[in-house]
Amino acid sequence: MSSDLKWYVVRAVSGQERKVKAYLEKEVQIQNLQDFIVQVLIPAEKVYQVRKSKDGKTKKVAVERNFFPGYFIVQANITHGEVVHIIKSVPGVIGFMQVDGGGQNEMPKPMKESEINRILGKVVEADEYEIKHEVTFMTGDLIKVMDGPFNGFSGTVEEVFEEKKKLNVMVKIFGRNTPVELNYVQVAKEE
Repeated sequence: MSSDLKWYVVRAVSGQERKVKAYLEKEVQIQNLQDFIVQVLIPAEKVYQVRKSKDGKTKKVAVERNFFPGYFIVQANITHGEVVHIIKSVPGVIGFMQVDGGGQNEMPKPMKESEINRILGKVVEADEYEIKHEVTFMTGDLIKVMDGPFNGFSGTVEEVFEEKKKLNVMVKIFGRNTPVELNYVQVAKEE
């Protein structure tokens, strides 16, 4: 059975990949096809963006960005007759990326082992990078406060609490150095 499980690329309406994924996973549950459609993945990475809120304050927001907008990948056994039909009939699905044959009998072609390993490796690498990226603050680093009551102020990192993801920062307010405790997401390194 597991030798029949292969990865396939499915095209979806761009911007609706998550909605399509949720619908497909729900359909798999309803149809009891968990043995035939094992995983549905949207290869993505987390990136931080600085956004302004309605009150004019800026803050860092974690956003997931798709590696391949308009596509997702499915680990499935398509030898079961209903699997291809169920995937294609999900609202928002355009079809499979690679197809053998033509007309009524067209069958999706699976991804090469090297391709799926590269994609899955990229997702794992992005997760590891995010963890490493968060722990880059060191004593003496110059930072800028991006969120909270000290928004816009600059300061120097005095202490780093990695397990809590917090920093003690010395901020100059009205000409006086003032110690402030801030979360990692409230600050950005000054370059």
